[in-house]
Amino acid sequence: MSGLPKSIKTIDIRASKSKKAQASLRDLRAQYSNILSKQPDVIIALGGDGFMLEVLHSQIDSQIPVFGMNRGSVGFLMNEFSIDQLLQRLEKCEATVIRPLRMTGETITGRGFDELAINEVSLLRESHQTAKIKISIDGKVRMEELIADGVLVATPAGSTAYNLSAHGTIIPLDAEVLALTPISAFRPRRWRGALLGHTSKIRFDILEADKRKVSAVADNHEVRDVKFVEVRESRTIQLTMLFDEGHALGERIAIEQFNT
Repeated sequence: MSGLPKSIKTIDIRASKSKKAQASLRDLRAQYSNILSKQPDVIIALGGDGFMLEVLHSQIDSQIPVFGMNRGSVGFLMNEFSIDQLLQRLEKCEATVIRPLRMTGETITGRGFDELAINEVSLLRESHQTAKIKISIDGKVRMEELIADGVLVATPAGSTAYNLSAHGTIIPLDAEVLALTPISAFRPRRWRGALLGHTSKIRFDILEADKRKVSAVADNHEVRDVKFVEVRESRTIQLTMLFDEGHALGERIAIEQFNT
């Protein structure tokens, strides 16, 4: 499949700081010392979903495929851990190619920022006061004022994460749409969000930004006291996650829609 190397001869192994991940790192390095490389065909990530996102972010320039093995808790983006027959597993892998979101904007002090998000971009209130946010899509104002704890934009890959917890829609991986989801909306109280085309440009203007301060978070990269934020899918960056045969991310997302 697209994104999968034709031949996998070398690997690099990275692990989170947890004791379980570090112990697995030592075991794998001992077992596969003869194929370790700093310029690998595939990177093995040992940890949870947060660590998987961290490793993917680190590969934005090189775009080396990443195969995660769960040494964390949830592990939705990870494969089962096993030390045996790793190369054979990799050769049979199914590749999922995703495009991250690009978050740009400006703080109330005039500082610009530019971050990438694989799962979602979230705007969150910083204090006890609710946020007031104007939402525009492709230059047209769609909501003059959302009063809420915040709002997020999720990719299909990230639609089962924070987006789902905020009661957003799960998106099939090949749907070419983004989820726009409010977080604890106060007004309009019954608004549940929207599905947008993946080429949409979404702009959030923070109303009363000096008083009702809002932070913007691209995965785990936070920018505080934002004035406005623009979000769109990157058209130049592709990241590849590898999954065991029969357990690709698209199948996992489909299964999640029927979980109760």
